[in-house]
Amino acid sequence: MTKAELIAQVANEAQVKKVDAEKTINALIRVISKTLKSDSRLALAGFGTFAVAERKAREGRNPQTGKPIKIPATKVVKFKPGKQLKDMVK
Repeated sequence: MTKAELIAQVANEAQVKKVDAEKTINALIRVISKTLKSDSRLALAGFGTFAVAERKAREGRNPQTGKPIKIPATKVVKFKPGKQLKDMVK
């Protein structure tokens, strides 16, 4: 599903204009991003938890040459689905 398809479905479900649904979805994305940047965790009951995790520096290989390269440490966003979401997907 693309963002445009999501906007259309949200607009249909909530019975609002697509423009309003797009503003709401964009605001939600901004709030989630800011929260993860400052708090490193966002829990939505019944849906799941977003969390920022540290990935250690490691050594990898260039697939074209086979030479070892250093991959720097970085932060990544992880998502753990909630029970209701898991049960719905099954």
